[in-house]
This record gives sequence, structure tokens and C-alpha cells, in this order.
Amino acid sequence: MRFAILISAALLAGPAAAQTGGTAIPTTTIRLGTATPGGGFPLYGNAFAELMNAADPLAIIVPRNTKGSSENIPLLEKGELDLALVAGEPAYEAFAGIGRAPVRLKILTAIYSNPGLFVVRADSPYRTIRDLVGQKVAFGAKGSGLPVLARYVLDGLGLKQDEDFGAVYLDRAGDGPAMVEDGRVAALWGAGIGWPGFAAVASSASGARFIAPSAEEMTRIRAKHAFLKPLLVPANSYPNQTAPIASLGSWSFVLTREDLPDDVAYRLAKTLHGIEAAFCKKLAQACETTASNTVAAAPRPELIHPGAMKYFREIGLVR
Repeated sequence: MRFAILISAALLAGPAAAQTGGTAIPTTTIRLGTATPGGGFPLYGNAFAELMNAADPLAIIVPRNTKGSSENIPLLEKGELDLALVAGEPAYEAFAGIGRAPVRLKILTAIYSNPGLFVVRADSPYRTIRDLVGQKVAFGAKGSGLPVLARYVLDGLGLKQDEDFGAVYLDRAGDGPAMVEDGRVAALWGAGIGWPGFAAVASSASGARFIAPSAEEMTRIRAKHAFLKPLLVPANSYPNQTAPIASLGSWSFVLTREDLPDDVAYRLAKTLHGIEAAFCKKLAQACETTASNTVAAAPRPELIHPGAMKYFREIGLVR
């Protein structure tokens, strides 16, 4: 089925063209912001682009490494990106206007849930969050959403990450696991299922132990920050992790610039949710990238891009 492509000034018309019935149809290049190498967003974004491009050769998604969520939001606002991966907490703050004017960006899809955890060497003495107070902890890459999630979790416990811990912020997300292994930090903070940092520590010679808030701590955190949701890391999500881990977090999103044309967003949503099974097979965390999860995870329905909502109505997901 053919779709009309509305190419605005901010979308880049690629030099390539697809052939349909002997007629050359211009492709549309769509710029996707991810994060620093070695983190979960580049892993997801590269797989997203690969499968989407294979499913629809007329819309070419080009991933771009950025500093992460905190940079992706202003790049979208300036029209320098068309799509970007943004973690739940920075998205929450941006939509709510916390520390800034509210953004007018839109949600294309929810990508995956992000239960926040610490990981330490399996032979370390640390077993609770309180055990880590006073220790050096890598809280994620500068500009990523991970330190923001940690700030909310720790604040709910009356802790400050820059005062109660030796906070380390990484230039590259992929630098964290080696720092845990060689003892430069006691713990690495991360989030999600299939997160590369956790997988690397769990696969190391020392092995891993995960530290999450206790049930009592989660109650305290949610009493102060109710937008954080109870989430679960299923058993065997990481090597030698034989039991499920309960924690708190939120959903990350693919956000779009405000003026992304409705028919482009519609086409992207239709393509994406038409390949849900293939995406899940390629990347475990992408199993959560579904139309139903997008509708459930959006803070408000009007934040979902109208083009995506049109598709959701067509499939009977919303009225």
C-alpha cells in the first residue's frame, strides 16, 4: 500500500529514490537521536532503524549518537532531530514544565519500561541502597535520563546523589561496567530489561548482584513521587539473575518534533506496530514496544502524536 509523504522544510529529502512500477519515488530521511555509545538507547535505536528501514524503504531513519535525553529534547525543539529517544523522567519534567517551559513535543511510541537498579560485583559487601551511602557510584552518562531517575528514587528516601554518594557521571555509557569490575566505583546505576551495562557486569568474571529499593522503600518513594510506577525485571533477564526484581521507574518514549507531519507519524506508527513480532525477536526489550503500551504509558492521550492516534483509532485501540 502506498502512502503519501508530506515532506516539510525540516525533513530532509534524501537523494535516493525507490522504484515502484518503474516510477522513482523520493525517500524521506528521518533523523533519530539516541545517546552515547554503550548504552541502551543506541542499542534500541539502531535496531529500530534497521527494522523500520527494511519494512518501509521510502522512509529512511538515520540514528545519531547524542548526549542522551537532556540533549535530545532541545534538539527536537530546534528541529535538528525528527525523532528522539527520551527517558521517562526527563519526558515527565519536560511535559510538566518542571525547571523549564512545557514542551510541545509529541509521543510516537512508548519503547520500554525502566525499572531502576544498582548493580555491584557479586563478591562486594553491598546489599542495600543504604550500604552504598558514602561510596563512589556511577549514575550514568552525563545528559542521559538515568541520573534523573536516580535523583527521584534517592530523594524519596531522603538521600541526595551528589552529597550522600561519590557521584560519578560518565562521558560514555559503556564505560561504567569496567569501573565496577576494577573497583573504581562500588556500583553502577541503570535501568530496564536488556540494559547493556547490567549485561556486561553480570557477564564479567566477578558476576553481579542487583540492588533495588525494598518494598518499604518503594512505598516511601511513591508517597513523594507518585509518577514513578512499580515495575518488574523478570527472572533471567540477565546472566545468573534467577529471581525477578521489583523496583520503580517509568516508560521511555520515542518523541517527535511538534511539527512532524501527521501523515509521516501515521506511516511510522503503522510500520512500527506492523513489525512488533519481528522487533521483539530481534531485541528483548523491544517486546514492550506495542501500540497498547503506548496508549497506557502516555501521561495524557493528547501527548500522543495525532498521526499515531489516527492509526490507533483505525485498529480499534482508542475511540
